[in-house]
Amino acid sequence: MYSLDKQLVLEDGSVYKGYGIGADIEMAGEVVFNTAMTGYQETLSDPSYNGQIITFTYPLIGNYGINRDDYETINPSIKGIVTREICRKPSNFRKEFTLDEVLKDLNIPGISGIDTRSLTKKIREHGTIKGIITGIEKDAQKVAESLRKNNLPTNQIEQVSTKKAFLSSGLGKRVVLIDLGMKSGIMRELNLRGCDIIVMPHDASAKEILRQKPDGIMLSNGPGDPVDVPETISTIKGLIGKVPIFGICMGHQLISLACGAKTYKLKFGHRGANQPVKNLLTGKVDITAQNHGYAVDIDSLKDTDLELTHVAVNDGTCEGVRHKKYSVFSVQYHPEASPGPHDPNYLFDQFIENMKKYKY
Repeated sequence: MYSLDKQLVLEDGSVYKGYGIGADIEMAGEVVFNTAMTGYQETLSDPSYNGQIITFTYPLIGNYGINRDDYETINPSIKGIVTREICRKPSNFRKEFTLDEVLKDLNIPGISGIDTRSLTKKIREHGTIKGIITGIEKDAQKVAESLRKNNLPTNQIEQVSTKKAFLSSGLGKRVVLIDLGMKSGIMRELNLRGCDIIVMPHDASAKEILRQKPDGIMLSNGPGDPVDVPETISTIKGLIGKVPIFGICMGHQLISLACGAKTYKLKFGHRGANQPVKNLLTGKVDITAQNHGYAVDIDSLKDTDLELTHVAVNDGTCEGVRHKKYSVFSVQYHPEASPGPHDPNYLFDQFIENMKKYKY
């Protein structure tokens, strides 16, 4: 039997007591929830969760263990995980480690045994909220007061973006992939299509990028508020009209900002693997994987050169745009999945076709 030894304290004073998993350290972050039923390894290693404590709404996590192949980055940067129940003895032919073992190795704390349904309802009603996983012996109200006084970091993209450019060689089209906190699934999809990929930091200038003579530019996913990287927005302004561009998630938001649109913070974000999105150009609905806390303001598109191409079926928010003059398009969801459905995988093929078609 395990004894209660950890607590999740929220800035509003709420306390959830449970059992410690992973690293025995104290860590604070923005508490969010993910509704996917599988794919916890890809989720915890997604750089877009940098600075966040992930609550898994599915009640049992860790039942198929962890393997070497399903990481989205080799340096996960989440601040913790919250589960109803963790499987300490997983059974699967691909299992190499338990979730608890990996969390310890990565120095990531967690807590299990709490009412995740109650926590999720709180986040849905009040919005994302600061929280901390700490020892049960700590005075919860003093911890909550400290949380309210302290601001969380706003340089999440800088923390996870590559510091130096690197190459993933291929024989096809040359793509400069701007790393805003990219998932490895994006590189995998480009590699499958034979692309010659140059990964560059988030603060690379337009001049540095165009010096590589790319056939196309990919803007990756990433964590945090898009307005916190004005240098990347400036770079995108210098790239539009020079070469075909495809943006995913954070890349989508930054393209929109570069074209004069606005973004805003969602109450609790979209995080899961079963989000329906309607393509307004075809009328087709795709089931998509999503992980974002901000969205593009649809009304702000009116005075820009962008047009709305995709909307979320659940709440009508912006899920995709394209430029009216140049080969630039972007989506808010993850066509590379990881984890999630592969319905929108065709967007990578569309990007390849754009690189073949458009020569500026």
